Amino acid sequence: MTIIESERIRVWDPVVRLFHWTLVLAFFVAYFTEDELMTPHVWAGYLVTALLTIRIAWGFVGTRHARFSDFVYSPAVITDYVKKMFSRNEPRYLGHNPAGGAMVVLIILSLLNTVISGIALYGNTDLAGPMAGIFQGEQSADILEEVHEFFANFTLILAGLHVAGVVWSSRMHGENLVKAMLTGFKKEPQS
Repeated sequence: MTIIESERIRVWDPVVRLFHWTLVLAFFVAYFTEDELMTPHVWAGYLVTALLTIRIAWGFVGTRHARFSDFVYSPAVITDYVKKMFSRNEPRYLGHNPAGGAMVVLIILSLLNTVISGIALYGNTDLAGPMAGIFQGEQSADILEEVHEFFANFTLILAGLHVAGVVWSSRMHGENLVKAMLTGFKKEPQS
């Protein structure tokens, strides 16, 4: 069924959509370049840092569905939603559902830990970047490297879970959420 213009509603603003797809690209460039190609790795990491800064600010001042107040729910609401998912009767949300909102927060927190530890590691090992020389010594480098790698890998796992959730939600509610994140439009809720 094709959705006609009057049945569509703008949900995702251009800032959210540009952030989302640029973050995907920057994260994967950083993830797959790591030790072999430090220059693109570092610049992709800086881009992720800038994107996170913009997205966090936009979470407070952005459009309705971009604001944290629209999609950050209590643990009880998230748990109830996930239970309903497993029984295949979860409600449809126009913006992020409670599980999706929790995922956004987890990904942001994981990426923040990834970039902060990465900038600190870069400052330690290469004496470069905004944290150059703050953390010194081989022991600090080893700890920072472990933290950085853990959160990069954890972010990758979260991204996989995010994609699985998008596929699940798309099928359960009969809408293409990837297309919605490209166009900004979703189906209008039925009355």
